[in-house]
Parts: sequence; C-alpha cells; structure tokens
Amino acid sequence: MSTLSAAGAASFDCSEASGADEKAVCASPELSSLDSEMAGLWYGYKAMPLLMGASGNRQDEAQAFLKSRAACGSDTGCLTSLYKKRIATLQNNIDWAVKNYCNNQ
Repeated sequence: MSTLSAAGAASFDCSEASGADEKAVCASPELSSLDSEMAGLWYGYKAMPLLMGASGNRQDEAQAFLKSRAACGSDTGCLTSLYKKRIATLQNNIDWAVKNYCNNQ
C-alpha cells in the first residue's frame, strides 16, 4: 500500500493526486483528517438553500480555497493553516445559513 492511498483524503481520490498539495494531504494523517472534516462541512454547506447570488459566492469561495491550497504546495504548515481557516469559515457560513433560513420561514 502506497503512502498516497494510506491516508485517504475525503475531498479527492488520493490515487489520482497530482499536485504537490494533494500529495502532501494524502501523505499526512493530520492533513487528511482536516481534509475529511472540511469535506463533510462543505457537503453540508453545499446542501443549504441560499438566496440568489450566495450560491455563486459559495462556489467562488471553494475555488479560491483550491487555488490557495495549490499555492501552498507541499508546505504542511501552510496547508494546515489554510485548512483550519477554511473549516472555521465553513462552520460560520453554515451557522449563518441556518439562522438566515430559520428567520425566513
């Protein structure tokens, strides 16, 4: 079993990891765990009904995260910090979406 398949990141298939950032996530149990947590939050956030325009912003934020992750390359400190910030942002966005949805019902 290779290092890439051992970690098993949730948001992408480690057997197809091509970038230095993806390989670093797959090689690190800590980063793989953060990736799994982020993917679970993203799944929940993506399912939340949002007002017009907010869905586009949601996708733009996801693309910005992937661009920033790629810019980190294999720097695990950079990746860890980036994942923790993204997780906190997703948690805040989910809280906001739930409150907004409940207030409009």
